[in-house]
Amino acid sequence: MRRWREKLSSLKMPHTYVILTIILLAVVVLCYLIPAGEYTRAVDPVSGNTVVLPDSFHFTQGKRPGLFDIFLALQRGYVDAADILFLIVFAYGYVYMLTKNGTLNNAIHVLIRRMKDKTYLLIPVFMMLFGILGSTLGIFEETYGLVAVFVGIGLALGYDGLVGGAVVYVGVATGFAAATTNPFSVGIAQSIAEVPINSGLLYRLVIFLVFQSVAIWYVMRYAKKVKAHPEKSVMYGVPMEFTPPDVHDTNGEFTLRQKLCLLLFFVTIGLLLFGTMKLGWYINEIAAMFLMMAVITGVVSGYSATEICNTYIESTKSVVSSILIIGFTRGILLTMQDAMISDTVVYGLSKLLDSSNKMISAVGMLVLQNVINFFITGSSSQATITMPIMTPVADIVGLNRQTAVLAYCFGDGFSDMFWPTACTLNCGLMGVPLNKWYKFIGPLFFIMVVLQVFFIALSVVVYP
Repeated sequence: MRRWREKLSSLKMPHTYVILTIILLAVVVLCYLIPAGEYTRAVDPVSGNTVVLPDSFHFTQGKRPGLFDIFLALQRGYVDAADILFLIVFAYGYVYMLTKNGTLNNAIHVLIRRMKDKTYLLIPVFMMLFGILGSTLGIFEETYGLVAVFVGIGLALGYDGLVGGAVVYVGVATGFAAATTNPFSVGIAQSIAEVPINSGLLYRLVIFLVFQSVAIWYVMRYAKKVKAHPEKSVMYGVPMEFTPPDVHDTNGEFTLRQKLCLLLFFVTIGLLLFGTMKLGWYINEIAAMFLMMAVITGVVSGYSATEICNTYIESTKSVVSSILIIGFTRGILLTMQDAMISDTVVYGLSKLLDSSNKMISAVGMLVLQNVINFFITGSSSQATITMPIMTPVADIVGLNRQTAVLAYCFGDGFSDMFWPTACTLNCGLMGVPLNKWYKFIGPLFFIMVVLQVFFIALSVVVYP
């Protein structure tokens, strides 16, 4: 037994690209094993949403990938994910500018001096803030540009890159999954399920507080451990792709130019929130904003045009590996789309929900939504495809439609932190290898799975 334990402990997770290659090959095999199929879509005249007609599934002809298509999928993935890739490049270019001109260094130095030994409070405050934004307004992609900022802050405060990244990613993802009034998940799902919008709010509020508290506890526990014992960090010995601010490399003088750059940083955050919530900004607009603010920051810093360009070139060297991973993942999704197996998976899984026990049916619906999220990563897409099917299924097995909505929210949201087709994007933003991310998130995800099962089973009682 001891020998087996030693062998297990000596095993190393393969490289991120190896993991993704295995997943890609597995998907290729599935494309030959699972027949192509699709549901008929129609526009709901009431909500205006495109929904699936539950009884319209039919088999069709998809494109099964050949050997050359496997490699072509990667190229297509990079092209299809170009907006995300350049968002990362431009966002990190902006953060790199703030780091190189000393703004972040001195700003964090002042923060540490003012907060003294209470800098750890930044973790619960910002995680709760991001969680509330995700739970209420459906903020998620809008935080992409902030990940690199918090990675740098986390490193500067004596943690590892995961802590700062987790403050943003785990914070907003948990809130998004434990949705209260999120219009992009619970709003669409309740509309399709034909239940009053934002009904069942009290129960979902309790769920949000529990999940967000657990997430904050987990990240703070990890942060405390790695600060006291850096060798216990899952990132120990792994070179960070991002250049962290060095708060010790400062003469303590916060220059006027740096203060203006810090003011511009807060203006940038304000523009980000205003643009996404009021002007309908998405990936392209956010990326353009970061590029614009990087140029303005360079000018305010006193850099020449050539220096601004050289600084940008320097920044891109750190993120090449991360953006390549994102394109790889997108290629996997495109392979499934070409083969048209996603709808078939939904159809097949929905047929499994046939139980006389309501709690078992509810948990089964939760499991199915988690599995489906591997194949359909978009929140709105998963809602429009699965809810027209799960709603009548819930009626048949005697479940309240609110339970079906909750199962969708859980399955769509929490597994985004685990499935490689979803989490690799944020791993790329953080500069964290996928294998290291799994080592970090694994225990927390297990806890969240247990909580999901508990709350979905309890919903049968709450929503009789």
